[in-house]
Amino acid sequence: MSFSGALVQNAIYIAQQAPEWPVAFEDWERAAQERLDAGAFGYIAGGAGAESTMQANLGAFQRWRLRPRMLAGNAARDISVDVLGMRSPAPFFLAPVGVLSIAHEEAEVGAAKAAASSGIPFVLSSAATHSIEEIADTRAPRWFQLYWVNDREICKSFVQRAEAAGYGAIVVTLDTLTLGWRPRDLRQAYLPFIRGEGCGQYFTDPVFTARLDKPPEEDLLTAAAMMLATFPNLGLTWDDLDWLRGQTSLPLLVKGVLTADDAQLALDHGMDGVIVSNHGGRQVDGAVAALDALVEVRDALPEAVVLMDGGIRCAADVLKAVALGADAVLLGRPYAYALAVGGQRGVEELIQNLMAEIDLTLALAGGHSIRDLDRSWLTP
Repeated sequence: MSFSGALVQNAIYIAQQAPEWPVAFEDWERAAQERLDAGAFGYIAGGAGAESTMQANLGAFQRWRLRPRMLAGNAARDISVDVLGMRSPAPFFLAPVGVLSIAHEEAEVGAAKAAASSGIPFVLSSAATHSIEEIADTRAPRWFQLYWVNDREICKSFVQRAEAAGYGAIVVTLDTLTLGWRPRDLRQAYLPFIRGEGCGQYFTDPVFTARLDKPPEEDLLTAAAMMLATFPNLGLTWDDLDWLRGQTSLPLLVKGVLTADDAQLALDHGMDGVIVSNHGGRQVDGAVAALDALVEVRDALPEAVVLMDGGIRCAADVLKAVALGADAVLLGRPYAYALAVGGQRGVEELIQNLMAEIDLTLALAGGHSIRDLDRSWLTP
């Protein structure tokens, strides 16, 4: 079904007053910073080290320019995508962002309800404050993101719970087997997990809670400390993916791939797709930009299922990523800021406005379908 960005745009103009909600990434970010304390905002906005990877993500999009085509007869357009059986009315999913409770009291439930009302798939983080089952109750189209902690039984339990709760795929994050050096968080000594935020999957998990002497509500600090103790897992290898493949019939994707070699290894070990990502610049300072890595991966694996995230800020970024080979992109900080500004309603407004901008940009570029874009639509 065709989505009309013009209708969204015209409604703003017809109202003849400044819109209630932000309409650009910078506006959302500024409004979120006004509402959040320094620790929470820094946790969402910050990156590793000197934050050069964050800047590289943004700069990579600036190095590519669109080549609009005129008189294409594209009065109707289609911006929808289908990835491993998960349909989205727009070429983006909501990325797994941990600890959304620091942004807004509605946390992951608010984001998931926005996903449900818009049809945009939501990828739930292992580091969420609300549980797998609570998010399933929102009926959002959904995948589950797994942080592979150093306790296989907990990982197995998470995967089984997600499958039982109707999640469409498991996304295994590879790039965060321990936390990167994040100066913004360190300056504030800010780690929300110590307060029990972002621990919802663990505190509702029967395997994890069986390891506690007291339930989390009676001894929060010990439960949070045990959760954090499961986190570092630098001994993980590609061969471990073979075990995970045997635990579920759901599609499996790996997130955090930045080279073609690693993408091929993931497929060799039974993965159904890869998400090219540098964790929004939050892990390895000085790493390759996600968009540049996407080009390498797509060139090497032309038939693979490939998504990407990192630096997506506007419609032009989405079109460029798709033209360079992404089957869809994942949106991170933009919706976290929208949640901070307005909870579910903020995320709904962000989704609607980004869909409108994507449709209008595709229209003006001369495209009929987002899925028709390829590298001929770009110039470096």
